[in-house]
Amino acid sequence: MAEPTVWPTELRLSKDRRTLVVAFDDGTVYELPAEYLRVESPSAEVQGHGPGQRKTVSGKRDVEILNLEEVGNYAVRIAFDDLHSTGIYTWDHLAELGREHAVRWAGYLAELEAKGLTRDRARL
Repeated sequence: MAEPTVWPTELRLSKDRRTLVVAFDDGTVYELPAEYLRVESPSAEVQGHGPGQRKTVSGKRDVEILNLEEVGNYAVRIAFDDLHSTGIYTWDHLAELGREHAVRWAGYLAELEAKGLTRDRARL
């Protein structure tokens, strides 16, 4: 595993469990919504096992973070209340998600629209 280029100085879950605040040693602080972290999960379930296999995850508007678990000294595993917990978010990946939040989120919303999907859970 490559040495991280940034180190977290704080990982804090909001009281409503819908935002992860991540502060880094370079002074940057990101507030990352649970929904965003869930749909951008680095897991194979979301990203697939090769090019072109990425899945569009819909229906996660109300997802919450259940738990944070450190993975070695390089990452955190995030468990969500929809029982997804296989994504391991390296420090560099969290920083990238923070830096690219606006662009990635706009792309995600466009992808949902193009596929006729929604951020809301399907109603039975």
